[in-house]
Amino acid sequence: MSDDRVIIVEGGSDKKRLARILVEPVEIICTNGTVSPYRLEELLAPYEEHELFVFVDADEDGEKTRILFRREFPAAIHLYTEKVYREVETTPYKVLATILQGADFKIRPEFLI
Repeated sequence: MSDDRVIIVEGGSDKKRLARILVEPVEIICTNGTVSPYRLEELLAPYEEHELFVFVDADEDGEKTRILFRREFPAAIHLYTEKVYREVETTPYKVLATILQGADFKIRPEFLI
């Protein structure tokens, strides 16, 4: 099941935080900020048959990315950090682990304590 799921994040720091929490092998792709529809299509072409999860910051750039995903990939599942943390990168590990676990990802138990 994990082989067919992909998490899309904005930056490398986001990717490292999520990778540290996950037990299962999940492809994590960085958009490196706001992207165009063409760039997004190019970036995700190899993952057409995968279940996409969008986990971007709770800020203006993150919302622009979400809007683009809703239009280009309406089946993508959106994961949200709490607005108080604003960024995936600054969200505490326990909060990230709870969010990912809620989306049925396997989490390292030490992050749920």
